[in-house]
Amino acid sequence: MNAEKKIEKKYVETPLMKQYYSIKAVHPDAILLFRVGDFYETFGEDAIKASGILGITLTRRANGSATYVELAGFPYHAIDTYLPKLVRAGERVAICEQLEDPKQVRGLVKRGVIELVTPGVVLGDNILANKENAFLASVYFGRQTTGVAFLDISTGEFYVAEGSESYIDKLISNLAPKEVIYQRGYEDRFSDAFGSKLYTYRLDEWVFSEEVNREKLCKQFGTRSLKGFGVDHFTSGLSAAGAILYYLEFTEHRDIAHITSISRIDQEDYVWVDKFTIRNLELFSSNGAREKCSFADVIDRTLTPMGGRLLKRWIAMPIKDPVKIGERLDVVDKFVRDADLADVVREQVALVGDMERIASRIAAARVTPRELVQLKNSLFAVELLKAALESTDDAQLHALAGQIDLLEGVRDRIAREIYPDPLNNQIQKGGVIADGVDPELDDLRRIALHGKDYLARIQQRESEATGIPSLKISYNNVFGYYIEVRNAHKEKVPETWIRKQTLANAERYITEELKEYEEKILGAEEKMLVIEQRIYADIIDHISRSLSHLLRDAAVVARIDCLQSFARLACERRYVRPVLDDGKLIDIRQGRHPVIETLLPVGEEYVPNDVMLDDKEQQIMMITGPNMSGKSALLRQTALIILMAQMGSFVPAKSAHIGVVDKIFTRVGASDNISQGESTFMVEMLESEIGRASCRERV
Repeated sequence: MNAEKKIEKKYVETPLMKQYYSIKAVHPDAILLFRVGDFYETFGEDAIKASGILGITLTRRANGSATYVELAGFPYHAIDTYLPKLVRAGERVAICEQLEDPKQVRGLVKRGVIELVTPGVVLGDNILANKENAFLASVYFGRQTTGVAFLDISTGEFYVAEGSESYIDKLISNLAPKEVIYQRGYEDRFSDAFGSKLYTYRLDEWVFSEEVNREKLCKQFGTRSLKGFGVDHFTSGLSAAGAILYYLEFTEHRDIAHITSISRIDQEDYVWVDKFTIRNLELFSSNGAREKCSFADVIDRTLTPMGGRLLKRWIAMPIKDPVKIGERLDVVDKFVRDADLADVVREQVALVGDMERIASRIAAARVTPRELVQLKNSLFAVELLKAALESTDDAQLHALAGQIDLLEGVRDRIAREIYPDPLNNQIQKGGVIADGVDPELDDLRRIALHGKDYLARIQQRESEATGIPSLKISYNNVFGYYIEVRNAHKEKVPETWIRKQTLANAERYITEELKEYEEKILGAEEKMLVIEQRIYADIIDHISRSLSHLLRDAAVVARIDCLQSFARLACERRYVRPVLDDGKLIDIRQGRHPVIETLLPVGEEYVPNDVMLDDKEQQIMMITGPNMSGKSALLRQTALIILMAQMGSFVPAKSAHIGVVDKIFTRVGASDNISQGESTFMVEMLESEIGRASCRERV
């Protein structure tokens, strides 16, 4: 028998722990960060899990000699360090705060969950990647079709679609949601349709009620119907979309005024690019060890987070309409031909911050002072960008400029009322609101910052007025501020002074002015914080009324950023404008692989190839050659050139005439590591060599 005795865990039932367990019962599947004074504490299984993920000490909270509960915690100000680690580990985290000031409460402080952070519902910049969307997806298995909705709460982007399960699987692969919610009881069907690698959360069937969710969506958008969004006929899709809004409420994310519209994804509008094609073409991640070598990484010349995110969506969802493709190509062509215009555009775009995510934090009242300053600077840059676009004779650029709202009222108010470089990045600490905004605030600042000077002036003035050269102003905890006069001069004291204390050699007096000053200076800092927070809240409320305009500006800047990125890439890599039409021709002369040629050693040239296919004379090409001769590379480069063309980009070729395609399929050797120039054969040879080396070592 084992000599070690098992310790029975008897969880403590103190008032604090009773409160903890009552809150934990509401969120049993989340790690509960329980605020206790200056620490966030975790208990029981949460503590065991958190200590392992965060690398913090696991200890015990004891109650006598026999009972305990596991405990792990960290200082409250370190939450920005530890929270991302928990979320990236795939954990749901409930943040429980003290809802009362402990100094003003006797006994147990009231606590409650203020936010439930999940992989798909995140607002913090410390968790979010700048150039990646963090979509929450919702899937509803309807009677006739399957509906899906995607929301990025950090940007306000909201999409809905419906169709077959294979189509929904394609969209999920394209948009790569961080979390997927669906109906409880459909676990087998979900895994059969979409696999088991997604982070999921199940909700009750009633959450997906179409009628209720239509009403919920209309209320969110401030409309009577959804016809204006073109989604009214998406019955399964709307069931999924409404469930997302419920989920936001469930996770305590109720301030979502930045979610102002919803867009439909029509299968007919986009090229079919499935998950196998995404992987085989290495669109978003390379199959090898080298980082930042995917197609998206190599072609990205965007200057803003918004542009980077839009570029990834364009890669995942190329369009099929030759007219819309032509509109993008026209702008790229203009930037390529007019280098001066392109430079001006890039200069201003580079000054624009992440307006989408700033808008989301404004809606949630979580925006920091420096983010507001960034928003102001962005709006000044947007004004110059608009002027640059309007100065051209290009119709497309004029149309883009016409969509920009300068938001002078928002910009000017921030410039007027927020310090250009706020002393603190937390409004709770003050030093944010500019001078001249509020007379009382200015007065309090003068008192707090120049108190000694003010007292010295009063002392000098009263000394001159009374003729008492030894008069001095001092302070103690009993009387506060007082004037001390030596006995030799007490006959000169004015009648309006009030005597408070008699000493052996002097008398101490107070005046109405000193008492008023005392009240001001002693409560100055506290009052300053209250006033600053009130003004700051009013500024946020003012900006909140313009969120839809702000988001539209962000969308325009993102589009311009993507198009200038295409132009810059074209100039750097000698890309050409493709010709696209509704025909059945693919004629690529001297095409090159955009990733391989970029990663080639300096001085080494990529060997270009021609591809000619049509529906009459040459429907099939047979490619032969030895191992490592570039057969797979040719197949991939053809797919990538077509994908780039239908994104609206110039392409790596001498010329390209492409009949618009509706689907791209690749089933090239799964072991190919194209970013490192390794074919299936080469990978197998390297693996064999590693195996032989391992055998030699053992021998």
